[in-house]
Amino acid sequence: MNLRINCKAIIIALSCVFSDVAISENLKVYNFSPVNQYNLNLSASFWNPIIKYVSEKSGVNLTLKLGRTSSDTTSYVLAQEVDFAFTNHLFSPERDKMGWKVFGRRDAPSLEGQIVVPADSPIHSLSELEGKEVVYPGPEAFIAYKVTSSELVKEGINTSTVFAGNMDGAFSQLLSGKAQAMGVNSQLVSGYTEREGKSFRVLWNSSPFNDLALMVSPRVSEKELDAVANAFFNMQYDTYGRKVLHEATELVHAPVPITFIPATAADYASYRDFYSGLPANLK
Repeated sequence: MNLRINCKAIIIALSCVFSDVAISENLKVYNFSPVNQYNLNLSASFWNPIIKYVSEKSGVNLTLKLGRTSSDTTSYVLAQEVDFAFTNHLFSPERDKMGWKVFGRRDAPSLEGQIVVPADSPIHSLSELEGKEVVYPGPEAFIAYKVTSSELVKEGINTSTVFAGNMDGAFSQLLSGKAQAMGVNSQLVSGYTEREGKSFRVLWNSSPFNDLALMVSPRVSEKELDAVANAFFNMQYDTYGRKVLHEATELVHAPVPITFIPATAADYASYRDFYSGLPANLK
């Protein structure tokens, strides 16, 4: 009798342990950090409905983790506080070693780095930026800062660098006259022009790069990754998902309807090529 009771107690105890493990798994939350392409409020308004939808459809709990600036947000990724990201900040040789994997991207036209001035600026060429202040969203901005500033260095044009924290802040500094030119991502200058009705003159364009990548850390299981990826890729085929994407498109005045598609590391070869072609003094 005592043996039967003890066995029963052991079975109940083990059931509780396994139940607790399951509950713990269900409550596990992964941070998702997208690069701050807009001001903090606009970035949160853009991403929160998307992340909520993906969490509900995938069964994988995601929460938005945004820093005050794009550099702050990327610092969370580098500190391993984040397991999903929308970024192009992880393709340098050193960061490649972290093991993050590309699994998707936004289906959007290629991006170009641009150096721009207000449409009414007296500046018409890069050489005229000698000694001037050029504003960028932040030191982590691959296309808007690394690509554009490296061109100025290669051309031997000496400028003063100003960081604004995000793209909207950089536009504000440029339009207020605090800076005379700006390094920018072509997609975002187009959206800003639509939202704010401002016009710009492009002094220089880079070669094209694919839009930012959806990436995952090696800490996430294949099962969870597949669930999250499928939720992103199938949003456009779901009534509620289409509504979320339409509202996101309208919010930022994106040039084409926002959808997400599969991608691999091969789609980001141009990023790695950029780093391999940089002079030693720019790396």
